Amino acid sequence: MDLVAACRAFVAVARHGSFTVGAAAIRVPQSVASRRIAALETRLGGDLLDRTSRALTPTRFGADLLPAARRLVQLADALEHDAERARRRPFRLIVPAVCPPRELALLAAEARELGIHLELGTDGPGAVAIVPVPPDVATWRVPLGLAALRDPVTHVENLKDRQGTGRTIWIQPEDDVPHVRDRLTRLGASVGLRPAQIVVAGSLVAAAAEALAGDDQLLCSAAQANDLGLRWGRIGDVELVRGYDAAAGGGAELDRVRRRLHGPVGRALGVPVAAS
Repeated sequence: MDLVAACRAFVAVARHGSFTVGAAAIRVPQSVASRRIAALETRLGGDLLDRTSRALTPTRFGADLLPAARRLVQLADALEHDAERARRRPFRLIVPAVCPPRELALLAAEARELGIHLELGTDGPGAVAIVPVPPDVATWRVPLGLAALRDPVTHVENLKDRQGTGRTIWIQPEDDVPHVRDRLTRLGASVGLRPAQIVVAGSLVAAAAEALAGDDQLLCSAAQANDLGLRWGRIGDVELVRGYDAAAGGGAELDRVRRRLHGPVGRALGVPVAAS
């Protein structure tokens, strides 16, 4: 027997003095309210309502128990209200600046379908932050390549022309980390690129502007290239990968992001769909 549902029926019928009106008040059929009260009477060991007169009234036994039944119903309502409020409390997630607005909106929408109300940001305190980590310990891995307005290169040595000058590779701040920057710099040196041909830009906007303005190359993910209207290709000489993991917060929060939101977060970061 559902004790709360039975008490809810008892309280409603006692308040309205009618099975019909009481049942309507709690939106159940009259027969259901009647069965619930009968089950409650069996459970408690006595009649709760005097059914001998036209207007239903609590018996002496029922009158003694009615205050407790009301308290139980009120506590159950308060519990459900608090649970709904807790489910709707924003879950703050700090995301990298490279995530496009549309993908973040899709992430928030997919999280909402899972009952998670995300509050997304790129800085400030938060329960969980998506942070760069080396690829070998990453939860999400995003392959990098070179993007250009016309012809992305697939081999870094093709950036050098006969006079020793050539196009520049622009590294955005997101990739100014040793496992990306240093590997690319060593690769460039090994094929004869000048140090000035591999540059860390001050922002993604600045780096993208250089690629959009001419023949320079932007180091980025395929998703970013598509978002910027650039052509993208993998670097054949070396595998460069962004790695991300969830950090901070407690164990339950981290598990929620890594497991329940694994796919949506991966797509926002630019993880290829087949690998997300």
